[in-house]
Amino acid sequence: TGKPGCAVVTAGPGTTDAITGIANAFRAESPMLLIGGQGALTQHKMGSLQDLPHVDILSPITKFAATVPSTERVADLVSMAFRECFNGAPGPSFLEIPRDVLDAKVELSKARIPQAGHYRASTKLSADPVDIQRLADLLVKAERPCVLFGTQTWTCRASDTAREFARTLNIPAYMNGSGRGTFPPGDPHHFHRTRRMAFNQADVIVIVGTPFDFRMGYGRRLGSEATVVQVDMDYRTVGKNRDISFGLVGDIGQVLASVLAATTGTTDNGAKRRQAWLDELRAAEQVAYEKLMPSFKSENVPINPYRVAYELNEFLTDDTIYIGDGGDVVTITAQAVQPHQPGHWMDPGPLGTLGVGVPFAMAAKYVHPEKEVLCYFGDGAFTLTGWDLETCQRFKLPILGVIGNNSAMNQIRCGQINKYGAERGNVGNLLGDVEFEKFAEMLGGYGEAVRDPKDIRPALDRAREAVRGGTSALVNIWVDREEWAPGTRNQTMYK
Repeated sequence: TGKPGCAVVTAGPGTTDAITGIANAFRAESPMLLIGGQGALTQHKMGSLQDLPHVDILSPITKFAATVPSTERVADLVSMAFRECFNGAPGPSFLEIPRDVLDAKVELSKARIPQAGHYRASTKLSADPVDIQRLADLLVKAERPCVLFGTQTWTCRASDTAREFARTLNIPAYMNGSGRGTFPPGDPHHFHRTRRMAFNQADVIVIVGTPFDFRMGYGRRLGSEATVVQVDMDYRTVGKNRDISFGLVGDIGQVLASVLAATTGTTDNGAKRRQAWLDELRAAEQVAYEKLMPSFKSENVPINPYRVAYELNEFLTDDTIYIGDGGDVVTITAQAVQPHQPGHWMDPGPLGTLGVGVPFAMAAKYVHPEKEVLCYFGDGAFTLTGWDLETCQRFKLPILGVIGNNSAMNQIRCGQINKYGAERGNVGNLLGDVEFEKFAEMLGGYGEAVRDPKDIRPALDRAREAVRGGTSALVNIWVDREEWAPGTRNQTMYK
């Protein structure tokens, strides 16, 4: 929605149970407020029920964490916490409200009650005009530029501006994180499988709204001869982990629009002469796609997980919100699944938090009841929060779940085999052969198992009909545990 969420939990274990969600929001730059309980101030340090130093625990993974000291300050501190959620790149805040503060009553005249829409600035900041013009001039002259749109493109609701930016200047665009879906499949400026080639050969690389973290090889995978420009909402991200030519800090939409406007005064923005560069990348895209086709079309049993990814992409509609929850489940489907709209791709994010699938799907269906919500789980990931499928059923939030079942935490297994050999590689990562389709049936939903690749699409179609009928569905697809994504085989996430 672009609006901050709020969760209210009890003290002690209620708050600690929420820590992983807060940590995930912190790394994913997602605004939310967690309100936790606490023993009475009069019992401070006396060992009250569920007493813990919540603020100390949560301060490192929030943008703001505080104890509400009095009932008069509750509303004031709530507005302060929400305001801090939007300080630079978004993130979570935490408030601890002691029991006696909650129980007390005060005269309304003694409390400050901030008004909705008036407690924080609505200004969207742009970057320094000098840097705006500098980037505009650079792009106009560039022969082989490329741009990567990251999560903040969606955070700032800048997808329309991003498309106009790439199309007007005729620049190949790549996406990661929640930036996926900025361009629809088939868009001539949407590139997918040639990112390494583009980064190696580009003369100008613009990184928009994503950090130089492990997903970007900490910035080391960018061509050494390229001019690298980073655009981000948070000044602390710009230039972190690698030097850049220069950086711009501000709202992504405002910065892109300003740069685009600054190019309009030129008689030639370079768009035509860059067509050969786009054609070269497009040809390489086709070659890369054809190399994947044997896996995408594999008839092997157990089923090749690339075949599942291919079938899921073919199955998506324009309105399907796609969620990936797992290790290789996300790594492999990222090579095949292309959401049709902005905001229609969700995954565990940079924290790599497994178990996000059912909660994400539940929230997406609640906000968009008219849309199909499809979540592809690894079997290990599903076991973490799968019981909340019952919550989906109870609240009439039908989701379509697909499980890639290899009876293993397989991304971990691959790393262990590489490091310790086959004999010790299976320690602590093998799971049972669970018939998850029966779990769905137990909850009153629709369940179906698939062991042959030719049965994948028919099973998905039947699951879709069940969801349209008002019940959640689980398709349990048995996949080959000896197939991994190249990044998993090479353990690039740790390099």
